[in-house]
This record gives sequence, C-alpha cells and structure tokens, in this order.
Amino acid sequence: MRPTVHDVARAAGVGLATVDRVLNDRPGVRQATAERVKAAVDRLGFVRDASAAALARKRIDTLAFLIPDGPSDFMHRLEAEVRAAGQRLAGRRVNIDIRSVPPFDGEALAAALRGLDTEKVAGVALVATEAAAVRAELCRLNAAGVPVVTLVSDAPRFPRHRYVGIDNVAAGRTAASLIGQFLGGRAGRIVVVAGSMLVRDHVERRMGFDQVISGQYPRLQASVTLEGRDERAATRQALSECLQREGDIVGLYNIGAGLEGILDVLSALPAEARPVVVAHELNDVTRAALESGLIHAVINQDIGHEIRSAIRVLRAQIDGTPLVAGQETIRIEIYLRDNLP
Repeated sequence: MRPTVHDVARAAGVGLATVDRVLNDRPGVRQATAERVKAAVDRLGFVRDASAAALARKRIDTLAFLIPDGPSDFMHRLEAEVRAAGQRLAGRRVNIDIRSVPPFDGEALAAALRGLDTEKVAGVALVATEAAAVRAELCRLNAAGVPVVTLVSDAPRFPRHRYVGIDNVAAGRTAASLIGQFLGGRAGRIVVVAGSMLVRDHVERRMGFDQVISGQYPRLQASVTLEGRDERAATRQALSECLQREGDIVGLYNIGAGLEGILDVLSALPAEARPVVVAHELNDVTRAALESGLIHAVINQDIGHEIRSAIRVLRAQIDGTPLVAGQETIRIEIYLRDNLP
C-alpha cells in the first residue's frame, strides 16, 4: 500500500500538523525537524495526494484563462473547450475563470492581467502577446508565486512556467514542404496571409516557412506577406489587391484564421488559376474547402488536448506534483481530403 502522512509522521517522530507544515512549506518548524520529515518522505517514497490535501484544507483553486475574442473560429473553439473543462472539474475544487480580451492588443491583455488578484487566482493561462506591459504584469504574477502558462502563442522571454501548443516553427516548415511538394517543381510566387505579425505564433510559422522555401525550393519566392487581423473583409480585400498587383500566384499559406476571406477570392477564380493552399485548423470551413478542392492541406492542433494540458500543468505547479512530459506534447496533425476524420 502507498505510504500515508501518518506513516511519515511515525517515521519522523513528529505530529501530523508538523508533517503538513513541511509538505506545504509553511513556517513554524525547526530546520532539523523539517529535514527529518523530508528524509522520511524520501525513505518511504511518499507521494502527496494533492487533491486530498486541497479537500482537507477546503481550498478552491481559481485558474484564469485569458482568451482573445473577435472573429477567429479557433479562439471561439478554444474558449468552448475551456468552458467544457470547467464543467468537468465542477465539484473537484477547481474554478475556471474565463476573461475575454481583444485580439492582437498587448495593452488590453496587460490590463486584463492587471485585473487579476494574486490572492484569489492560483494560476493563469493566456494567449501571449509580446508587449512590455504584458511582461510587467507577468513579472508581477511570477513574484507573487502565481504560475503562468502560455497557450497557442508563446512569449519565451517573458516569465512563464510552460508553453502549451504546437511547435510553430515546425508547423511553418511543414506548410512549406507541403506546398513545395504539391507544386512539383513549378516556379512562382507564394503569398503568406497572417492575422498579425505582432504575435509570435504567426512570426514563428513564417520563419519556419521561409527556412524551407529558401533552402529546398529555390524556384519559389515567398516574398509577399498580407495581414488581415483574422477578419473576413480585410483579408478578402488585401488578397484581391495582391492578386491584381502581383499577377500569377502559385501558392498561398494561410498562417492565421482569415480563411473565409481567402475562400471568397479563390472561389471567384477559374480552377486553373487557383494557387496551392495550405491553411491551419480543421473546422467546418476548412473541411468544406478541402472537400471542394479550394485548399489542399490543413495543419491542425488538438484544442481539447491543449486546454487539458494547460490545466494539468497549472495544477502540477500549484500542488508541487510531477508531470508526465510526453502527455503534454501537442502534436502537429496534417489533414488532406483523403484522411478527414
């Protein structure tokens, strides 16, 4: 049977209250006594049951999720997964607090972080925007001992405990390989459509894309980047003007979530004039576009896995329990018309 706190107390020759103070890093225990308790924990192989400990202390952990609102279907589905996770955790002493923030707006994100009370919030998950004001607020949370995970888009130079999401550089490299292989040696220009180049996930995807195009497909040029802020009308206008200006485009990589505007333009072109298109995230729109042949491949990430992982990471940080590293790896998925689930 697994050793209990009673076993630890007996082995260390102390009371249960002393064991509890040591396990929870609370003051009031002499150094020598604390070392004796820790030695007993190691000798017995005691593993703390964080859920039982929280229940005994009547603690409820509030996890704040800061999710961008706006037109992005991906972010809407991300928020829906957070809400579903909150319902699953009901009665398990975890409270999920969802806060919406404007997309691509560092100052608004910083203001939302500023509104978090470090005495009431046990952990924070956010889609990061690299702004000085955001960094300052993450430093405040870090100083207060509140763990933070970044979702989807990382900010590695900022104080955070872990990034939960796909490798966005690898995703961009994958998109470039797919377009290059679909084009089969053709020469020409590629358009890259982003929501905003102010967010790291879009920058990293573009970086990976350029690495492969320039290194493996010298006959292709990915010199045009459009920003549509994931908005249908803005993306449609930017792409229409680009095609009129640039002429023949053989490939298109949609980094962000503005696919509806792209499809508006592509559907008006004759089939022989349409570029090879790779987009992100499998949803109703991308599924229909794959089935109709308007796009050729979709790079997907499992949103439900990301949210479950973010919660596991935060709870592990809060409770001081280990993680299974492989369980928290978010993998890149590739869908073609032929392997749609």
